[in-house]
Order: sequence, then C-alpha cells, then structure tokens
Amino acid sequence: MTTAARQIRDLSREEALDRLGSISLGRIVFTRNALPEIRPVNHLLDGHTVIIRSHLGAAIVSAAAERGVVVAYEADNLDPVTHLGWSVIVTGTAYLIREPAAIAHYQQRLRPWIARDMDYVIAIGADLVTGIELTAIR
Repeated sequence: MTTAARQIRDLSREEALDRLGSISLGRIVFTRNALPEIRPVNHLLDGHTVIIRSHLGAAIVSAAAERGVVVAYEADNLDPVTHLGWSVIVTGTAYLIREPAAIAHYQQRLRPWIARDMDYVIAIGADLVTGIELTAIR
C-alpha cells in the first residue's frame, strides 16, 4: 500500500465518456421497492449511449419496459495498490431497445459474461456525465 498524496481532478464530459468506452464492466444503479439496487454488468458505449443486456425477470427490465426509468451507471479503473485511476457516472433514462435489427446488432456486439439468456437490450441515455481522476501530487 502506498501513502503518496493524491489529488482529484474533475473530468470533462468527453474525457469521462472516453474512459467509459475503454472498459467493459460497470454497475447499474436503480431503485427496486424504493430501495437502491446495484448490479455489475458488462456494457458497450455507442456514441453517448450506454448499452447493456439483461434477462427476463430482471428488475431493471421490468422498470425500463413500463415507462423507462432513471438510473445511474458507474464504471471505474482504480489501482488497488496505488489508489490512482478514475471513476465515471452516467445518469439518464434506461429504456428497452425494441427494434429487432437494433437488438440483433447489440446482441452480436455485446456478449453476456454469464451462462444465461440475455434477450433484452437496454439503452441508458447519457443525460448527466460526471467523472473524476485520482492522480499523484507531484
């Protein structure tokens, strides 16, 4: 473990989206029964839209299907030894992709990490994008 001093730098929207697009794992945050729910998911970034896949019966699928739902999506790349890296949060409305050609397109580009049918594709609009970078003080 290092004891070097660090500083936080705010990332611009574009810097944050660039970092988000460089990795494939994050966490979706939504409410279920008025309580916060957090799930790790893999993603891809298509322009300024976060794309994830999910399965029948998932709480996020039900919420997104009914009316769209405001969610947060967080991803990071933090070094556990140096404690340097970044974190990005996208806040926006999650909604189901319903067009068959778009569903097929994303099913080809975004493969599930678990052995389960992931028939639903969910898009998260990047209405609010924030991010920070932890750097060493020189």
